[in-house]
Amino acid sequence: MRESIHPDYHEVEVICGCGNKFTTGSTIKGSTMRIEVCDKCHPFYTGKQKLVDTEGRVDKFKKKYNLN
Repeated sequence: MRESIHPDYHEVEVICGCGNKFTTGSTIKGSTMRIEVCDKCHPFYTGKQKLVDTEGRVDKFKKKYNLN
Protein backbone atom coordinates (compact mmCIF):
# COMPACT_ATOMS: atom_id res chain seq x y z
CA MET A 1 0.00 0.00 0.00
CA ARG A 2 1.15 3.50 -0.73
CA GLU A 3 1.56 5.74 2.26
CA SER A 4 -0.12 9.11 2.86
CA ILE A 5 -2.95 8.63 0.31
CA HIS A 6 -5.48 6.94 2.59
CA PRO A 7 -7.83 8.88 4.92
CA ASP A 8 -7.47 8.55 8.69
CA TYR A 9 -9.55 5.66 10.04
CA HIS A 10 -10.60 5.84 13.68
CA GLU A 11 -13.34 4.72 16.05
CA VAL A 12 -16.52 6.81 16.40
CA GLU A 13 -19.57 6.44 18.61
CA VAL A 14 -22.77 6.19 16.55
CA ILE A 15 -25.96 7.53 18.14
CA CYS A 16 -29.29 6.59 16.56
CA GLY A 17 -32.52 8.58 16.76
CA CYS A 18 -34.06 5.73 18.81
CA GLY A 19 -31.35 6.11 21.47
CA ASN A 20 -29.23 3.08 20.52
CA LYS A 21 -25.45 3.65 20.74
CA PHE A 22 -22.59 1.61 19.32
CA THR A 23 -18.98 2.03 18.24
CA THR A 24 -17.65 1.53 14.72
CA GLY A 25 -14.77 2.60 12.51
CA SER A 26 -15.11 5.58 10.18
CA THR A 27 -13.19 8.08 8.10
CA ILE A 28 -15.61 10.86 9.12
CA LYS A 29 -13.95 13.43 11.37
CA GLY A 30 -15.24 13.75 14.92
CA SER A 31 -15.86 11.38 17.79
CA THR A 32 -19.64 10.92 17.32
CA MET A 33 -21.94 10.34 14.38
CA ARG A 34 -25.73 10.75 14.49
CA ILE A 35 -28.01 8.58 12.33
CA GLU A 36 -31.80 8.32 11.88
CA VAL A 37 -32.28 4.52 11.80
CA CYS A 38 -30.22 1.54 12.96
CA ASP A 39 -30.67 -2.23 13.16
CA LYS A 40 -32.68 -1.84 16.39
CA CYS A 41 -35.36 0.42 14.86
CA HIS A 42 -35.23 -0.31 11.09
CA PRO A 43 -38.50 -1.93 9.86
CA PHE A 44 -36.63 -4.67 7.96
CA TYR A 45 -35.00 -5.96 11.15
CA THR A 46 -37.85 -5.30 13.61
CA GLY A 47 -40.77 -6.48 11.45
CA LYS A 48 -42.73 -3.32 12.32
CA GLN A 49 -43.72 -0.83 9.66
CA LYS A 50 -42.81 2.77 10.36
CA LEU A 51 -43.56 5.54 7.88
CA VAL A 52 -41.11 8.41 7.74
CA ASP A 53 -42.89 11.05 5.69
CA THR A 54 -41.37 14.48 6.01
CA GLU A 55 -42.96 16.05 2.95
CA GLY A 56 -46.53 14.75 3.19
CA ARG A 57 -46.18 12.48 0.15
CA VAL A 58 -48.08 9.59 1.75
CA ASP A 59 -51.04 11.82 2.65
CA LYS A 60 -51.02 13.34 -0.83
CA PHE A 61 -51.08 9.85 -2.39
CA LYS A 62 -53.92 8.68 -0.14
CA LYS A 63 -55.94 11.82 -0.89
CA LYS A 64 -55.36 11.45 -4.64
CA TYR A 65 -56.62 7.86 -4.72
CA ASN A 66 -59.23 8.17 -1.93
CA LEU A 67 -57.48 5.67 0.35
CA ASN A 68 -58.31 7.37 3.66
